[in-house]
Amino acid sequence: MKIICIGRNYVEHAKELGNNIPEEPVIFMKPKSALLQVHTPFYYPEFTNELHYEVELVLRVSKNGKYVQEKHASNYVNGITVGIDFTARDIQEECKKNGLPWEKAKAFDNSAAVGKFIDITPDLQKGNINFSLLKNKEVVQKGNSGDMIFNFDKIISNISNYFSLNIGDLIFTGTPAGVGECVVGDELEALMESQSLLSVEVK
Repeated sequence: MKIICIGRNYVEHAKELGNNIPEEPVIFMKPKSALLQVHTPFYYPEFTNELHYEVELVLRVSKNGKYVQEKHASNYVNGITVGIDFTARDIQEECKKNGLPWEKAKAFDNSAAVGKFIDITPDLQKGNINFSLLKNKEVVQKGNSGDMIFNFDKIISNISNYFSLNIGDLIFTGTPAGVGECVVGDELEALMESQSLLSVEVK
């Protein structure tokens, strides 16, 4: 299983980090070890002084595929949830400044928290899904899939041009504006529509 992530997929988020608006999906990867297992605590990494949360909609791949056409892309996923892409922002900025890869900042152990999956229906597949992140019971991020630069079908198709899709792969589809810092003791809760699907305490 691999975790495939899309960066800069919301205009306002790209702007808040001073990034250009991409002309095609920005893809990066997290290994299997990045997945925060259910009922496993999330511990603040010792190598960063600026840990950020990024809430995202996450798709679950249900069918092996390569060179998937957009019109068939919906056949390759069967579940959707919310997830948190934990990012060591200080390390990422240092890597970007030196033209280096982001892996240390994005792909470290337990950096991908994933909520409870629900079946993806045709209505959900079309988009306009509201999702949000609460930090200590206050809303800190809000997004809608209709604001994505690249929708689900475009993401799935584009990824499959470079990487084979395998059953069980996860696709993080990008974060909206409002990313920010979290510290030890923070309680994070991610919702899709009004349904709470993920809760993480930073220890």
